[in-house]
Amino acid sequence: MAQQQVFLWPKGAPGFESRRDIPEQAAEYWAKSINNPSVTAWLPPKDKATGAALIVLPGGGHKLLVIHPEGTDVAKVMNPMGVAVFVLKYRLFREEGSPYTIDHARQDAARAVRFVRANAAQFGVDPHRIGLMGFSGGGEVVNLEVYGNAENDPKVDAIDSVSARPDFQVLIYPGPLGVPDKVPAGSPPAFILAADDDECCSTPPVELLTKFRAAKVPVEFHLFQTGGHAFNMGFRTSKAAIRVWPDRLRDWMADNGWLAR
Repeated sequence: MAQQQVFLWPKGAPGFESRRDIPEQAAEYWAKSINNPSVTAWLPPKDKATGAALIVLPGGGHKLLVIHPEGTDVAKVMNPMGVAVFVLKYRLFREEGSPYTIDHARQDAARAVRFVRANAAQFGVDPHRIGLMGFSGGGEVVNLEVYGNAENDPKVDAIDSVSARPDFQVLIYPGPLGVPDKVPAGSPPAFILAADDDECCSTPPVELLTKFRAAKVPVEFHLFQTGGHAFNMGFRTSKAAIRVWPDRLRDWMADNGWLAR
């Protein structure tokens, strides 16, 4: 897997340029103090690349990013399937002392979609097969990005004129923030997955399913009997169904033609 970290804005996040050199903090599985948002590209071998891409937003309750279990691990699973993975480090509005709002996280997600689409040829990505994937709090940011308005975001360069609309969305036990009152017709197709015994985030996925069906927007929905919250990519569970859930995502992407070479 080829790995490359790229900062989303050349001078730092608009309005917060003076904070771009504040160092990140990281430990075994998490990262925080994100003041210069970036994507890390994990690219599949060229002989396996399909042109599909996932921009991944790890969870962490907006206090930190579960960067490896819900970021790097996605690349470990999806790169062999021919999918390019871009792990987004977005700003955290609940981190102690944070000057940011959740809308700044939404701006980071929108800029990431624009950045990957604008540089699709460089990354070997089809600009019409770019998905936005979020876990837990990252799923909340995906909802805000998809149903929010990026048209009034700061414009700093030509990338900001590129469409911020993902071609599809993947929501893994998303939280309640950002769930729209109504899913608009023509919204990107969605893959939604959670566990019924998730005390945090079993209700928002069901609400989203109902709204997708009402809007007649294509949706695939998986609600596992057990699994709890934050089972990540299934590497650390004894549940047989949870261990193989990424195969359901692969099948959905294949059925929709995003994995066609």
